[in-house]
Amino acid sequence: MRPGRRLEAAVREQQIVDGAVQFFAERGFDGRTRDLAKRLGVTQPLLYRYFPTKRSLIDRVFKEVYLKPFDTDWSGLLADRSRPLGDRLETFYGRYAQATYRYEWIRIYMFAGLMGEDLNKSYIAMVEDKILKVICSELRHYCGLPTADVIPISDLELEHIWVLHGGLFYYAVRKYIYVARVNDDFAAVVRRAVTAMLDGTRLHVAGR
Repeated sequence: MRPGRRLEAAVREQQIVDGAVQFFAERGFDGRTRDLAKRLGVTQPLLYRYFPTKRSLIDRVFKEVYLKPFDTDWSGLLADRSRPLGDRLETFYGRYAQATYRYEWIRIYMFAGLMGEDLNKSYIAMVEDKILKVICSELRHYCGLPTADVIPISDLELEHIWVLHGGLFYYAVRKYIYVARVNDDFAAVVRRAVTAMLDGTRLHVAGR
C-alpha cells in the first residue's frame, strides 16, 4: 500500500484489517500500531482515522478472523440424519479446518487466549452451542439414547466431544505454533479420530 494513494474508504479499511490480521498473528497484540502503519505504508493518523483506538482495531480483527468464517450451515450439516453420522463429522471437520485451521486464525486465537479476551470466550461458547451440542445430540441418536429434551446434555458429554474437537484443533496448533511435523493427510486423521470416538462411545453405552 503506497502513501498518498487514493482509495475508496471501504477498500482502504479492508486493506488495513487484512494487514492487521497478519501483523497481530506474527507479533501478538503487543505489536505497536506505528509499526503496523509503517508496514502498510500509511501514516499512523490515517490508521486512526479508520480505527480510533488500537482496541477498536483488535475488535475488528477478531470479527474478521473468528466470526466471518463461521458458517451457520455447519449445524444443519451435522444434524442431517439422511447421512451417516461418521460421514457428517468427517465432512464437517474438513470444512471447519479449511475455515479455521490457518496460520493467522490459530496464532491470533492463541494470543487472544493468553490475553483472556472476552471475544475468545464468546467464540468458545458459540462453538459449544452451534457445534458441540449438536454433535452430542446426534451421538445420542446414534447410540439410541434419550434426546436432550428428555435428559439435558451434561457437562461430561460436552467434555467427551471437546476431546475430539480439541484433539483435531491441536493438529493445527502443532503445525502453526510449534511448527512440528504433522501427517499431511488430514482427512485420514479425522477419519481415524471420528471412527474411534463413535466406536468407543457405542461400546461404552453397550457396556453400561
